[in-house]
Amino acid sequence: MTCSTPRFHQRNGAAFGDPSGHPHSRVASSAAEKISKKARTAIEDARRSGQGIAISDIALLEISILEREARIQLNSSLETFLSEIEARFIVLPITGRICVRAVSLPASYPNDPGDRIIGATALVEGVPLITADEGMRRSQVLRTIW
Repeated sequence: MTCSTPRFHQRNGAAFGDPSGHPHSRVASSAAEKISKKARTAIEDARRSGQGIAISDIALLEISILEREARIQLNSSLETFLSEIEARFIVLPITGRICVRAVSLPASYPNDPGDRIIGATALVEGVPLITADEGMRRSQVLRTIW
């Protein structure tokens, strides 16, 4: 699965997303409470099956910006938190193929570059996107879970 905030994506059965909303993250507990039951189940199923959860590397930047702007509160330093994410998740790099797909998404898809990279990553990997983002879900450009 691929994910926005929170977003996850399935890659060969592995989930993909933004760990800022993951129940095992050290973001303030209110973030974990915002994950839908379907999303939580998809994440737990991916973990139980041993397939892992992946995130787009741009999610690390998004988390860093959210923390800097005090929109999320971490229970550790930002660097420690990001290191924990890198240890717990498969971090998928932005590739040329993903960039081409991101700029070719239709106008109905949100214009935010991070959202476009995350969506394009899900499309390139052939997996659904776990996301709370209404714009991404409403676009119907890719399969989403929420």
